[in-house]
Amino acid sequence: GRIKAADDNLFVDDPVSIMRLFRVAEHNNLAIHPATLRLVRRSRRSIGKQMRADPAANKLFLDILTKSRDPEAVLRRMSEAGVLGRFIHEFGRITALMQFNMYHHYTVDEHLIRAVGILSKIEQGLLKQDHPLASGIIKGVVSRRVLYVAVLLHDIAKGRREDHSIAGARVAKTLCPRLGLSKSETETVEWLVRHHLLMSETAQMRDLSDYKTITDFAAIVQSPERLRLLLILTVVDIRAVGPGVWNGWKGQLLRTLYSETEPHLSGGHTSISRLDRIEAAKMALTGALSDWDAADISAYLDRHYDAYWYTVDLEHQVMDAKLLARAGAANETVAFDVRTDNFKSITEITVYVPDHPRLLALLTGACAAGGANIVGAKIFTTTDGMALDTLLIQRVFEDADDEHRRIDRVLDLMRQAFAGKIQLRKAVAEASRPKGRIKAFTVEPQVILSNDTSNRFTVVEVAGLDRLGLLFKLTDSLFRLNLDIASAQITTFGERAVDVFYVTDLIGQKITSQTRLQSIEETLLDVLETGRKQEIARAG
Repeated sequence: GRIKAADDNLFVDDPVSIMRLFRVAEHNNLAIHPATLRLVRRSRRSIGKQMRADPAANKLFLDILTKSRDPEAVLRRMSEAGVLGRFIHEFGRITALMQFNMYHHYTVDEHLIRAVGILSKIEQGLLKQDHPLASGIIKGVVSRRVLYVAVLLHDIAKGRREDHSIAGARVAKTLCPRLGLSKSETETVEWLVRHHLLMSETAQMRDLSDYKTITDFAAIVQSPERLRLLLILTVVDIRAVGPGVWNGWKGQLLRTLYSETEPHLSGGHTSISRLDRIEAAKMALTGALSDWDAADISAYLDRHYDAYWYTVDLEHQVMDAKLLARAGAANETVAFDVRTDNFKSITEITVYVPDHPRLLALLTGACAAGGANIVGAKIFTTTDGMALDTLLIQRVFEDADDEHRRIDRVLDLMRQAFAGKIQLRKAVAEASRPKGRIKAFTVEPQVILSNDTSNRFTVVEVAGLDRLGLLFKLTDSLFRLNLDIASAQITTFGERAVDVFYVTDLIGQKITSQTRLQSIEETLLDVLETGRKQEIARAG
């Protein structure tokens, strides 16, 4: 039941047989004899320019990638035998290549092989519960070969000085014709590799309720097929980063971006409009709150703006509804809901409190003073002037009781901050503690201000080395600059924090004065640079 080479010179005399060996083994569900695998390793130098240019070898490889029951297993076996890195020379350059950051868990080659495996499982319908949208739209994908090749190549140029997306697109442009892809297929793979981060960055770092976010994104994507391909590529890319990186929050953001963009690219010919989606969300929540009176449900639905309905999933909508109901019954103006996800090592704190220009600074300051690191946030305002903000806190203690006590302290600090009973700047400074591992990473501080990204707001994008209290200092600085934060997208990628704020002045206008824009940039850069130096100094 195992495949064995007929003679020891087979792979030297006919190098294409190396590729045929893996294809036949997979197609017939057979194991390869250990002696033959050793022979492959000894013969791998016969994989040279001639074999790489051979149409038969390239067709066999494309079949392995796109027609295997378990392409991940075959690719891993080929990689371990030294075949994959010889046949695709660029793959050899990223084999065992470490990614020196706190975000990626695997070497680049392992990440790519895992991504192909996740794609295959989505196509087979094995991940419907985790990825309902991707599992549904993949059935309508026309460019199936394009998708598999793009997933394999999307990080192929990592480790170079040049941006890996740009360099990777150039690799795809050369490699795809060799694999047998048509000119149009090659162009699509090239585009996907070039823009493989676009959808995740837009979903996590832009306000999806802002119409211009959608139109700008749609202008780059340009076609429904590309939108489908990019959504699926984005899902498998995030999933393949490492355990716990994917979560329901990111899934909801991607689904929202997809749903908002599809009508723009299909000329409005879509089965579900934006209003339909909002009404569907309201109906779903109504069904989930079957024990509520009709009048109470109607009044509650009217308390949320449209953005809430298409960026928050049903599970969290139900939790929010119950939180507001409890607060109303107890006549409370400040209420909390806490949920811990042990698998993701995340604690969600949802805060219901009267809205205030400094509210986000108060919340982030209380978290920092309590030693809680914020890894994500979503803020909403209700029609009656209340704020409904959810903060994702990185878990510290494995023991549930210890973690609950820590979160209780954070909630108590929030109450003190709301009541003006604590000096947050002093408390945050005292709570800062050294992190020895911070010395291993360098993130160049960056502040970008744009009046073109949104029609209504000035968008402030801040990137820098993540640390305890950073978000508080940023939001506090924005408050002291007399800016009103309408929405914020808080994300962390390991040691790198990327925070995006949609702001106006206190009368609701964009910031157009160049002098004031420069002042904002200088102030925030000072926060990033000063804090980075202090953190490194504390770490020794």
